[in-house]
Amino acid sequence: MTGDDEALLAALLDGDHRALARVISRIEDRAPGHRELVSALYEHTGDAEVIGITGSPGAGKSTLVDKLAERYRERGETVGVIAIDPSSPYTGGAVLGDRIRMASTVGDMDVFVRSMSARGSLGGLSTATADAVKAMDAFGKDRIVVETVGAGQNEIDVVRAADTVAVLVPPGSGDTVQTLKAGILEIADVFVVNKADRPGADRTVQELSEMIELGHGSAAGSTGHHGPGSAGHHGVGDGGDSHGSATGSTGHYVEDEGHHGPESAGHDDTDGPWLPPIVETVATDGEGVDELIDAFGIHRAHLERSGALAERRRRRYVEEITTLLREDVHGLLEAELDRAGGLEALAEAVRLGETDPYTVADDALAPVEECLADLETGSQ
Repeated sequence: MTGDDEALLAALLDGDHRALARVISRIEDRAPGHRELVSALYEHTGDAEVIGITGSPGAGKSTLVDKLAERYRERGETVGVIAIDPSSPYTGGAVLGDRIRMASTVGDMDVFVRSMSARGSLGGLSTATADAVKAMDAFGKDRIVVETVGAGQNEIDVVRAADTVAVLVPPGSGDTVQTLKAGILEIADVFVVNKADRPGADRTVQELSEMIELGHGSAAGSTGHHGPGSAGHHGVGDGGDSHGSATGSTGHYVEDEGHHGPESAGHDDTDGPWLPPIVETVATDGEGVDELIDAFGIHRAHLERSGALAERRRRRYVEEITTLLREDVHGLLEAELDRAGGLEALAEAVRLGETDPYTVADDALAPVEECLADLETGSQ
């Protein structure tokens, strides 16, 4: 690492927000030396709580994230927000970089908001996102919120960056709930029915409840993430300390004013799988935000007591290592293909019948395989 990078790292660790912004810019641009910079961050990470916010377009994710940040600040906690936006087809940059719906904390230096481009990543999260989370963690942010672009099932990549994942579902979205059954169910630690003051909210809560009940048998433990649990996990009508009337095995209760949220007493079976609660919010007014933060806290406590937090982070590092290896090998192969005349020339050779794609791939991989074989021989 160069002297300038060492100075930049020291400034970040010293709490300089400009240094944090510069480090994230270098990460996002994949600038020379960024890998060494990120490597140096790791020993300073591990204290932040990372929350992923995902869901269908129009669910109110940005407004809810804004209210979450505001409420965390009222509690004296510092916040980092990474907003993953669609990529510009021309520049690769974030299209919605103004974040006009995150206005409540403008001017508060302890809320650092950064828009990042999805860069065409299948899951809506670029490799740079995980590195940006590390930068904010090392900086000392207490809470880091990752808001995804909201492109349906492809949001599953959000699990790689977050300890707790909230899936937002707008009211009256029966088709959306049907889509959730196809995959997003497995990544939700908390379901949020936002815009709960609109018609159809109760119906959406009921549909989610039924989905969780149907899914707890087949989804639990089969995804590698968590899956909904069984009755009696938390917020279940077993006569516990819930301050509302429980509604069955869906992990939520009903308060007098009609909002659903997690059980405040923290009734939590750490021996069983986590059962996602359903929380109703009206983000524009801040209603239900405290209950949502409580749900995050209950889930975090469950992860820590059950040992699932360590396992989840271990899997995250497996994903990071796999991704880095894939990127590096891809770069090596691109260089080898360039030496062989480039993909266009090779494709033309295939068109002329001089070769075939499998032979091209085998030829490109041969030098890499030879290098690995030489390394293995030399280590024996």
